[in-house]
Amino acid sequence: MASLNIPDSNLERVVIIGCGFGGLNLAKKLDHNRYQVVMIDKHNYHTFQPLLYQVATAGLEPDSIAYPIRNIFRKVPNFYFRLAEAQEIDSDRKVLKCNIGELEFDHLVIATGSNTNYFGMENVEKLAMPMKTVPEALNLRSLILQNFEAASLSQDLKEREALMNFVIVGAGPTGTELAGALAELKSHVLPNDYPDLDFRRMSIHLVEMADKVLPPMSEFSSTKALQYLESLGVQVWLNTAVKEYNGKVVKTNKKDLPASTLIWAAGVSGNIIKGLKPDEDFKGGRYLVNEYNQIGEHQSIYALGDVAAMCSEAKPKGHPMLAQLAIQQGQNLAKNLNRSKQDKDWRKFQYKDMGTMATVGRNKAVAELYNKIMLKGFPGWAVWMLVHLISLVGFRNKLVTLMNWVINYFSYDRKIRLIIRPWKSKL
Repeated sequence: MASLNIPDSNLERVVIIGCGFGGLNLAKKLDHNRYQVVMIDKHNYHTFQPLLYQVATAGLEPDSIAYPIRNIFRKVPNFYFRLAEAQEIDSDRKVLKCNIGELEFDHLVIATGSNTNYFGMENVEKLAMPMKTVPEALNLRSLILQNFEAASLSQDLKEREALMNFVIVGAGPTGTELAGALAELKSHVLPNDYPDLDFRRMSIHLVEMADKVLPPMSEFSSTKALQYLESLGVQVWLNTAVKEYNGKVVKTNKKDLPASTLIWAAGVSGNIIKGLKPDEDFKGGRYLVNEYNQIGEHQSIYALGDVAAMCSEAKPKGHPMLAQLAIQQGQNLAKNLNRSKQDKDWRKFQYKDMGTMATVGRNKAVAELYNKIMLKGFPGWAVWMLVHLISLVGFRNKLVTLMNWVINYFSYDRKIRLIIRPWKSKL
């Protein structure tokens, strides 16, 4: 098999699979004068996933939340990026097999994030809309707009209502934020584009298996988020599980919901690479790692973020699958690898909970900060905007996103309601 054309070096080679939050921060913090760093990703850009829902609902252009990997590291020595897909790990030979060749490594870091988990429901996997990547968010944007174009042509009342109904499964931050964004489109934007449609017949359903929205957050935040959603007209179904979907009706354990669009934000599973088995005790499949993010007996193979499960007495099921966790693990592993070159002992990873937050719509958000401060309404919304704006990669992305938010705030409009590439149903 061909090689990836990486030059030989007397420096130890660190191969990073994935430029998500974990891989990006690891690569930034490594001592590039002491390590040769090779990053593998099937996309040539880093995606700021928390804002994917705004791309899907025409609030932001995709290039506002994506940034070229080569541009991030353009001035960094001994760094190489290859557009490739990792396929298998040969731990005995210390070789990573990709779709374009093989690559030897001294240290291998798996930072592949997570995949959408459909819990074995084949029809749901085939027909539901996921939202984990920029292309998937663009597909959803196209489908939403295509539905209203089709509804404006339909003379069948039931068909029109199904086209105007949206079922979102999973009331975590992604599902909650998406439901709020769709509700704002319904109230302020779409009626201007489609004056011949009766938007009182448009329904947004948020389905959640747990007994509250935003299950990881406090009762205070969950209650406020539910109030915000209901004030926007979102129909929230708690203690409700999806059983089947045929492309027209979502069957649950409580009620059948007619809808042409099912958006799946309910669960994730580790994005595993062939060659190393995940720990079977973990739902969704994740690599069991120690306090240094090493996988099992493999001292030079590591996993970060969503694909890693670091367990302790305090966290028997591992840490939550959050961006902040991946960032901190990436930074800690980089420091430990740097410490190796200084003959210093490694430091165990300790997660610092920086808090969680979610926005439901304009001036409607909840935030739980690391020092136990609880915010709601406009203060929570302002903090949410500030944190996400600061976290974006690249000055241009920050500026364009801020301008879009300001324009949308004062005009209630979304100017990028574009069907760039029509979505074709799998029915």
